[in-house]
Amino acid sequence: MKYDFHVLLCSRRMTIELRHFRCFLAIADTLSVTRAAERLHLSQPAVSRALRQLEQETGTRLADRSTHHLALTPEGRAFRVRAEAAVTAFDDALAHTRPAPRPLLLGHAWSAAGPYTTPLLRRWHERHPGTALELRRIDDRTAGLLRGDVDAALLRGDLQDEGLLADLLGTEPRVAALPADDPLARRRSLILADLAGRTLALNTVSGVTTPDQWPADARPAGTVPITNTDDWLAAIAAGRCFGVTSSATADMHPHHGVRYVPLRGAPAVPVHLVRRAGPGHPAVPDLVALAHEVFGERP
Repeated sequence: MKYDFHVLLCSRRMTIELRHFRCFLAIADTLSVTRAAERLHLSQPAVSRALRQLEQETGTRLADRSTHHLALTPEGRAFRVRAEAAVTAFDDALAHTRPAPRPLLLGHAWSAAGPYTTPLLRRWHERHPGTALELRRIDDRTAGLLRGDVDAALLRGDLQDEGLLADLLGTEPRVAALPADDPLARRRSLILADLAGRTLALNTVSGVTTPDQWPADARPAGTVPITNTDDWLAAIAAGRCFGVTSSATADMHPHHGVRYVPLRGAPAVPVHLVRRAGPGHPAVPDLVALAHEVFGERP
């Protein structure tokens, strides 16, 4: 089903506003009314009401929800793509009215550029002193890029979103994250099979490791769903589970209760610099060129 956003936004009754789209996108990103409300600094009833109003206006059920579960319907997934485009277009229109130069906002969900983060920021400041480059950590699958919160984003893993342009900067080896007192934490290296039968800390928002990466007969016994790096580290340090991540996490997030152990034979994690297709911040091409330069050097 296709939606005419001009009609939705400009109908005589004005029952649907941009805030409805933002509420829906926060729900779609977090798959939780509670976490969406926290992200938007709204009450849970306000977010639930916005979703109901949007469904009533479109005449379409956008999400299946129960007490313990929320998932987008096929119509909701299709609507999400168009809602992201509508919100991005609105934010871009406002951005072009602001005095230039404005800061260049670079999003990331975790670990930024790993060991390349400081060289990238320092070199940008030296070469482009008139335009500030500001990092934004946003717990979101595109680090706020599709919502228009940032101008570009450092993203890991495979990308499947339409309307995004990605430059592959490099790859990072995977490491296991284990409680510091775990016997396996004393090993010099591990393979995925060494972790079979244990509980995996699964970042459901922006993670790059799933149980499917283990052999079918040697997978983790279960998963603990987690939505951000801080909670991921806390759960591992507490001994509830183990994690698998890229080496950048070990560089950027040392933790006294967690030990990182190299994983042999595990697929490397690709790192992309991503921006939206179409007009954007005029300094984004300079950032792309500099990121390739920095990642091409030894950190």
